[in-house]
Amino acid sequence: MARRRRKKEELDPLQAFVLLLMLVSGWGVYSYTTSIVAAGVTAGAIMAGYAFVIASINRKQTERLKRSGIAEIDKMEGRQFEKYLGHVFRAHGYVVEVTQAAGDYGADLVISKAGKKIVVQAKRYSKNVGLKAVQEVHTALNHYGASEAWVVTNSDYTGQAYTLAKSNGVRLIMRQQLIELILTMNPELQVSLTDQLQQPPISAEQEVAASIEPAEPDDLDCPQCGYLLVKRNGKRGEFYGCSNFPKCRHTMDIA
Repeated sequence: MARRRRKKEELDPLQAFVLLLMLVSGWGVYSYTTSIVAAGVTAGAIMAGYAFVIASINRKQTERLKRSGIAEIDKMEGRQFEKYLGHVFRAHGYVVEVTQAAGDYGADLVISKAGKKIVVQAKRYSKNVGLKAVQEVHTALNHYGASEAWVVTNSDYTGQAYTLAKSNGVRLIMRQQLIELILTMNPELQVSLTDQLQQPPISAEQEVAASIEPAEPDDLDCPQCGYLLVKRNGKRGEFYGCSNFPKCRHTMDIA
């Protein structure tokens, strides 16, 4: 959950300039033509141009945000991280709602897929996340009528957080699993992000290719540890492997 700051609502300088331009242009056209319609059309054209420019800027900002890797995530503000996770989950086929900045009742995002609703708390931290995040997201279950609660961080969790999450059925997604998730949205980052997983060396029989493709099984959960399954390429072809590898070595053949 991002830290909230109250700010006084102020008119953006660009908005103020556009408003002034509309008034001046509208009045100028009216003075020259004595036509209210012409003045209105002029003001409307300026407003339409402004809306187009703002939409283009927002679209570019969204695309830049979606291309972010783990290094960029580490520098994000809390609210920006929440919006980024929204793009990540949409890339995995979820319907996403990013909750309001204040009064979110313990959930930064509410995601749903295949009839299952999940409340998610986002923690963009430079240190391990404590048990408070687990407590907060668990309280959001009933409020949002969700069946699962997740916490997602670019870092890791304290021992207390892991213990409480296990007893309350809260899923904890840490840095390694987050990297696996964003590979779906940023396939061009496969090599750099895989390097950042910093996994220990594995045997030749267990070696898998660096490329990781989006997970597509009906059930994304690993039946052994509960983490997400991802599609991998091995010496014998494609298969689904647990994103908690090498701690969990569960695999599943692709039909």
